[in-house]
Amino acid sequence: MRMSSILRAPHRAPLLQVVKSGVATLGSWLLAELVLQGPPPVFAAIAALLVVQPSLNQSFAKAIERSVGVIVGVVVAALLGLLLGEGTWVIMAAIVAALLLAWLLRMTAGTANQVAISAMLVLALGTSASGYAVDRILETLMGAAVGFIVNVALVPPVAVAPAREAVQRLADELAASLDRLADALERPQSPAALQELILTVRLMRPMRDAADAAIDAAAESLTLNPRGSRHRSDLDVVRVELERLGPIVTQVIGMTRAYTDHYESTVPDDPAVRAIAEQLRRAAHDIRLARREHADSVDAALTSQLVVAAPPQHWVLVGSLLEDLRRIHDALADAA
Repeated sequence: MRMSSILRAPHRAPLLQVVKSGVATLGSWLLAELVLQGPPPVFAAIAALLVVQPSLNQSFAKAIERSVGVIVGVVVAALLGLLLGEGTWVIMAAIVAALLLAWLLRMTAGTANQVAISAMLVLALGTSASGYAVDRILETLMGAAVGFIVNVALVPPVAVAPAREAVQRLADELAASLDRLADALERPQSPAALQELILTVRLMRPMRDAADAAIDAAAESLTLNPRGSRHRSDLDVVRVELERLGPIVTQVIGMTRAYTDHYESTVPDDPAVRAIAEQLRRAAHDIRLARREHADSVDAALTSQLVVAAPPQHWVLVGSLLEDLRRIHDALADAA
């Protein structure tokens, strides 16, 4: 594993996210200093920094996680400090006790770590007095609130556009895969060409998974988002498009698998195979047509049911291709 892959992210975070984190951290620090007189408001700054997340739903969850973790951790530290006094061994005992309590309460890993960190910081940086503990809890709540408010006020992120682009890339690749399979059906293929054909078409699976993940991220970005109502209908259109394309991806991969498994040099000469190739090109056309917002009236859908009257020479392969082609036709007809 390269060191750069550990330390560097594949994509740079938006500059706006950095600005919001900075504003939330500074704002929470100043607010806590104004309201609470005492040590530097480290708890408020950390809470604000952690709460500013890419989506408001994530911010709300992080605010709850941070607040609950700090409250439990501070209570554990305060109780152990009052019972056992001060000392390094008390800090270590507080960390262990905090982790065990989080385990008993079945807290998430993030909340459990927050409990232990809060208990350690209270005993290491401050005092176990009850007033100090209450101040740290209030400080954390202020930091979490400031972080969430900043994330709401400064352009709440909406991730519908990346989801739309991911589905569009999948549609383009699906149409290209249909054209490649149609070309392969009409021409003799070498073993290397057949291998390349099946490896290429299988790349649509991770593309489909990526599009599905992008839609989930977009839906999360709209949760609790004041701008969400304006984008939910757009996301519904993108989701319906992926639901339509997903089964076709499976069918095209299956057709390519059947062709490579049952390939013979005489396959391109079979009239039924050539008819199927023509239907695949029409299906590719229909997929590209569906992506256009304003299609010309003369560009109607071209895919139609294919009927093979005479028994085909390669009946096993043709039968398999025809069944998948029928499913593709039904999917495209339902969307028309």
